[in-house]
Amino acid sequence: MANVTLRSVKKAYPNGFEAIKGVDVDVPDGQFCVLVGPSGCGKSTLLRMVAGLETITSGEIDIGGRIVNQIEPADRDIAMVFQNYALYPHMSVYNNMAYGLRNRGMPKPEIDTRVQEAARILELSAMLHRKPGQLSGGQRQRVAMGRAIVRQPKVFLFDEPLSNLDAKLRIAMRVEIRKLQRRLSTTSIYVTHDQLEAMTLADILVVMNGGQVEQIGNPLEIYQKPATTFVATFIGAPPMNLIPARQASIQLPVAEDGIIGIRPEDFQLARDGMSDGSLPFDLTVTAIEHVGAETYVYALRPQAGDAEAVSAKPGEPPPGEILVRIPGQQGPAIGEAIHVLAPREKLHLFVAGGRKRVDL
Repeated sequence: MANVTLRSVKKAYPNGFEAIKGVDVDVPDGQFCVLVGPSGCGKSTLLRMVAGLETITSGEIDIGGRIVNQIEPADRDIAMVFQNYALYPHMSVYNNMAYGLRNRGMPKPEIDTRVQEAARILELSAMLHRKPGQLSGGQRQRVAMGRAIVRQPKVFLFDEPLSNLDAKLRIAMRVEIRKLQRRLSTTSIYVTHDQLEAMTLADILVVMNGGQVEQIGNPLEIYQKPATTFVATFIGAPPMNLIPARQASIQLPVAEDGIIGIRPEDFQLARDGMSDGSLPFDLTVTAIEHVGAETYVYALRPQAGDAEAVSAKPGEPPPGEILVRIPGQQGPAIGEAIHVLAPREKLHLFVAGGRKRVDL
């Protein structure tokens, strides 16, 4: 086991494109670190740099107190689990897991001990004779993890390992990966674009955007106190509502270019009662989503044209739209006018174009 430290790591390509713009991350020994962000943010590139599959332009990568910038991947004492499993289709499960150990010249008894133990941990003992084509997607992913486990590396690296699985299996495998990591206590770095997966797996969450780190911290702390509007809308489902501060009807310690963030679950219908000092909104319901134990209410604020400065990008809500999450299955009707309130202590305030958080 070992810590992993990245110091001012950068990656620039010959054409001038800077994929990683100076990243500093410290993953203590035995911790589970998740790199999360949208496609193209640089998270997989960063992981491949730790693995040695991608050269770094500048900076240092330290694994267990050893700078590995110039060390070959095979000599970094890491094991990687890929999105596509990368199993040999003509080999049995046993041989897939044993292959790397044989190449290293490990004695057969030691290989058998390691493979049998990994198979027991991953509940693959009854499948060791099968070929990958005879397994389900979840079973193949467990074989890929078993191949990594038998190496007994200092660090596990996971590159979106659950992306090819269906939703139900993803949840099950997510739980298994976390249980496995806690059992083995091996330092792990995991890449995903799924914020829910990131929140549930991570000890340390690294939110990336455009080749840079937006925020590092405990998942719950990041959810409760996002550092930027990017983090505020990327972490959390459904995403945080963003509203220009100048449209607020309460006094705020901010200039006119501030942005207020309100999570959908922090609203309450006015009829539920609220203390003074809450931020009020008069809304018109435009859509309803019933999702079982709760209801999502989409509504528009009147005369909210200024919101275009906050939400005008493809895939984002229309200007002036507010999303309210309420418990239960009973909600207002489409077209109904509603009055909602958000308590001041639940508000998030951002300045500098959304790049800086201000505590209220």
